[in-house]
Amino acid sequence: MKLDVLVFASHPDDAELNCGGTIAALTNSGKKVGIIDLTKGEMGTRGTEKTRSEEVRKASGILDISYRANLDLGDSLLPNTRDNQLKIIEQIRLSKPHICITGTPFDRHPDHPKGTNLVLDALFYSGLKKIKTIGKNGKEQSPWRPAHILHYMQDRPFEPDFVFDISDHWDTKKRAVLAFDTQFNVSEPGDEPETYISSENYFKQLEARARYFGHLSGFEFGEPFKYYLSPAPLKSMDVFFEHTPKR
Repeated sequence: MKLDVLVFASHPDDAELNCGGTIAALTNSGKKVGIIDLTKGEMGTRGTEKTRSEEVRKASGILDISYRANLDLGDSLLPNTRDNQLKIIEQIRLSKPHICITGTPFDRHPDHPKGTNLVLDALFYSGLKKIKTIGKNGKEQSPWRPAHILHYMQDRPFEPDFVFDISDHWDTKKRAVLAFDTQFNVSEPGDEPETYISSENYFKQLEARARYFGHLSGFEFGEPFKYYLSPAPLKSMDVFFEHTPKR
């Protein structure tokens, strides 16, 4: 299996929330995209493992991704241990992505920075040939590091290095997020309590953020990213000829 892009998420729905439009744009253009959920989101106030699993299936179909796996590393735990690193390294070496996208090293939910730092360590160690992993075929895996690592924005904002245009894919992102119908925009809470993310207001701010960052870059909707550790490397100015921002 060879993926163009591999996205890491601490919880099911993190990828859809924070870079779902970008994923939709990539798959629509023919890129092979995978998502690795580090936990099952089992400690969430609303829903169950069973309902979350079905929601993941629906959202994955909407985004038309090529691969998805859940490593079940423990919601509210996510310890940065060698065992957990190896589980992630196995996925990196299996899929050999050109680009990896993960969360940020700081955020409101403790699982988000924990998951990000665990992934970043694993991405580095995945390139060391003396760290051995065995694939599903029983053969030793080859070392692999992605060419590029990006951070998507989560609850807490940052100054982005670039904004990706998702104007043509906002509706797809919206449908993928709302596939998690126990979690978001819940009009009838039932016997489960309301949460920070279940109200209509949360979804409104999600749209407002996409409109805001889109506005900064001359798009209707945009998703912000940071490039890991350094400025984004360019060998061509072609990207700047593809879009003239409306400012």
